[in-house]
Amino acid sequence: MKKLSLVFVLMTLLMASACKNASESSTYTISGEINVESGVIYLQDFHNKMFAITDSAVIDNGKFTFTGSLERPDLFGLTLDRDETFSPYYIFLENSPVTVKIDVQDTQRAEITGSSVNDLYVSYQKSAGAEGDGFRIDEFIAANPASIVSAYVLYRDFSYRLSKEEIDSNVKLLDPSLYDTQYVKLLNDLSALLENLAIGKKAPDFSLPDPEGNNVSLSDRLGKGYVLLDFWASWCGPCRRENPNIVKTYNEYKDKGFDVFSVSLDKTRDAWLKGIEDDKLTWTHVSDLLFWNSAAAALYGVRAIPASFLLDKDGVIVAKNLRGEDLAKTLAELLP
Repeated sequence: MKKLSLVFVLMTLLMASACKNASESSTYTISGEINVESGVIYLQDFHNKMFAITDSAVIDNGKFTFTGSLERPDLFGLTLDRDETFSPYYIFLENSPVTVKIDVQDTQRAEITGSSVNDLYVSYQKSAGAEGDGFRIDEFIAANPASIVSAYVLYRDFSYRLSKEEIDSNVKLLDPSLYDTQYVKLLNDLSALLENLAIGKKAPDFSLPDPEGNNVSLSDRLGKGYVLLDFWASWCGPCRRENPNIVKTYNEYKDKGFDVFSVSLDKTRDAWLKGIEDDKLTWTHVSDLLFWNSAAAALYGVRAIPASFLLDKDGVIVAKNLRGEDLAKTLAELLP
């Protein structure tokens, strides 16, 4: 491994400070300011890429307070949205006094002080953004092996692009104190799944409701040629941008033995159906409308969308995540 950069050394020092602060208190206090005179703000916990309300506080003259206790630092969200429709303001909490300043015009980030764990996460975001594809997750973990931020980032930002072997090697860099966290457990589950989802393996079968409510099995669409098992959602911008490519390829090869079987990670039927209609997706669609709790997504270890698996007539995986012209080029080689 190449020499750790100065920024990772600084991150390590931040983490050491975080551990010291956390040991000095058994509770956290969030003292907040927001440019809203009154109302209610919600604290959310995080699981499986989703946030759920765990506490609430009244906003009084632009101020609010939360108090509680944590077994370990972790990611939470702050939001004014009771229906949990929009992404919250991210905050890594630890047992320490934390101040939060929220400008509702800035929907991306709140100003957070007092949590060194959150400082580390902000530093990671800046470093990853600056280095782009050159960012080394293994170096970040090696510099911060006991930080919940390392486990979270590996799970949330990298798991979908890593092989089974890469996931396993990065998990081993984490301190054993993190092995019982939700992130490491999910990473281990994903690693086990990927072993059975390699190219050349038989794709697992499943059944989900179509727009009319009838259960349709993946196996029902096999046997005639090649099927693209496509995971998407109407709320997913990259999915919507990729849909025209799939439509073009489908129209070109549907009479030569190519079909598409789309699984949506939508949350509402209306949004799902509107996405199908707007993008002119004229093939088979199914969904349990459970967002990231989709049974099919879990079965296939889908951690980011769009995601796809190209299957032959026997349901064997022949390619994964073909984008743009790559899907058409692959079919041109496979179909006469």
